[in-house]
Amino acid sequence: MNRTMNYEINESEAGLRVEQYLKRRGYSSQNLATIKRMPESILVNGIHYYMRQTLAAGDLLTVQITETECSKKIPPVELPLDIIYEDEDIIVINKPAGMPIHPSQNNYYNTMANALAWYYKQQDKPFIFRCCNRLDRDTSGLTVVAKHLVSAGILSSMTGRREVSREYLAITDGHVTPESGTINAPLARKPGTIIERTVDWEHGEPAITHYRLISATQLHSLVALKLETGRTHQIRIHMKYLGYPLIGDYLYHPDMTYIGRQALHSHKLSFPHPITGEMMEFTAPLPEDMQAVLTL
Repeated sequence: MNRTMNYEINESEAGLRVEQYLKRRGYSSQNLATIKRMPESILVNGIHYYMRQTLAAGDLLTVQITETECSKKIPPVELPLDIIYEDEDIIVINKPAGMPIHPSQNNYYNTMANALAWYYKQQDKPFIFRCCNRLDRDTSGLTVVAKHLVSAGILSSMTGRREVSREYLAITDGHVTPESGTINAPLARKPGTIIERTVDWEHGEPAITHYRLISATQLHSLVALKLETGRTHQIRIHMKYLGYPLIGDYLYHPDMTYIGRQALHSHKLSFPHPITGEMMEFTAPLPEDMQAVLTL
């Protein structure tokens, strides 16, 4: 991807070196090392600058990102792609259940990454896959993909600082009680498996989930959940730990009576835009298979 970004230097920023200024904008050291190897990547008032040169008030700093490589192990495949939002820096997608995020040994041609590779190939643009909030194959809903190395690095840092807010909707067995609360239970890999996780008070990593009941039927509850941490299978394990497992969960509650996949949907995603700082918020409605369960 090619991306040009312009920054006007104000009085308080005068005297900073280019690298200092860009680090304040969220660029990582790795970003800077990569960018300075790109041709004509740093211009000030149209003149080539080095990272250690200083800026003056009123200067126009231009950063030109040029990426020509593609992800080598992601073949382009024409697949449906529900794009919620796209600009020069990010693309937000409503992923269907059953679609893996990226290729693996048994899913090489049917992933969201394959679909994106095709999408950009049709535009004759290089594509490097940089997904910032990965979802399980059978979890539907919102995910954001960075379109270049700088937006990827900044989004990753924001995730680490918990500036990316994620809300999920889930359908569980039974009437969730209490109807709101916080689950604080550390998670670790379950002994004897590379896939499953479990609550492990001795060896687990911190994991915090906030939940609230939205509605309940005679059989099920619709619950909204916000992640404070992003551990593998966190919601699925935490709700089972609470005593209300997600229906259709083949790993942790394999009852497929009402739905053929874990009833979990990435419903809302909000974060400051990695380049402009503008607050972004996206929502994706509950998919049909989960809606159908709530009518029973």
